[in-house]
Amino acid sequence: MTLTIAAMPAYNEANKIANVILGCRKYVDKVVVVDDGSCDNTAELAESLGAYVVRHETNKGYGAALKNCFETARKLGASAMVIIDSDGQHDPHEIPRLLEPLKNGFDLVIGSRFVNGNGKNVPAYRKVGMRVLDMATSFAGGLNVTDSQSGFRAYGKKAIEKINLSDSDMSAGSEILIQAKDHKLKYTEVEIRCRYDLENTSSQNPFVHGPKVLLRLLKDMEYKRPLYYFTAPGMLMSAIGLSLGLKLLHDFYYGGSLSFGPTFLMALLIIVGMFMVFTGIILHAMARMIKEIKLGGI
Repeated sequence: MTLTIAAMPAYNEANKIANVILGCRKYVDKVVVVDDGSCDNTAELAESLGAYVVRHETNKGYGAALKNCFETARKLGASAMVIIDSDGQHDPHEIPRLLEPLKNGFDLVIGSRFVNGNGKNVPAYRKVGMRVLDMATSFAGGLNVTDSQSGFRAYGKKAIEKINLSDSDMSAGSEILIQAKDHKLKYTEVEIRCRYDLENTSSQNPFVHGPKVLLRLLKDMEYKRPLYYFTAPGMLMSAIGLSLGLKLLHDFYYGGSLSFGPTFLMALLIIVGMFMVFTGIILHAMARMIKEIKLGGI
């Protein structure tokens, strides 16, 4: 027997969550609500509508709530899970559109606001910020998608089992895409609509959210792929510096002079390049050691 659930992080959404829960119930077997320390009666209302409610005593953040969605899906033995916002920005009637590709072998389905030329109702300043985060997510080792920050996604059994979040903030959406690529999950995107005419939605201010996610991605790049982002560029810089040094020695041997500019550049390239090489190697060793400790349960 298969179980399909719709799960939603919720924080003070008593005014909107009822319509979302009722809409989801038409297309899934069970609705899961992770109440992230709400001060209103979000949890009580969700329970009265038959939702499976997980409560946080205090507000822990979107990523922590999303982590609980995956943990609850594994606990319930779900074979498919749709994550949807609880504030009404997403249309529950589009859930079948996200679930359908899972039947065709996909592990992850992303509801995109921009695929197929979509996104005409998205404010221009949001489009710019989202595009930057899309590129940063891809560069950090994540999937190359058109909407990396979409909160409307569907996950198959393999994705539910493999994805284990560590972030507690809004960068969790990008972390999922990085883990999806690491675990070689098969993914696709489908077109969705998203409302921006609602008041007091759970979406964070893009001018605050964007830089936070970007900084987190930069940290992930530094920690998870140090050989790629430090050692490889460092080797290239050192090679250029050495080549420049050989040319300077050649010119000096045949009567030329060592001018300050090229000599300083040569030294700078070699010193900085070697520093990056050893930094990458050390970070890579530390990352492997931490991973082995976690796997060993020490």
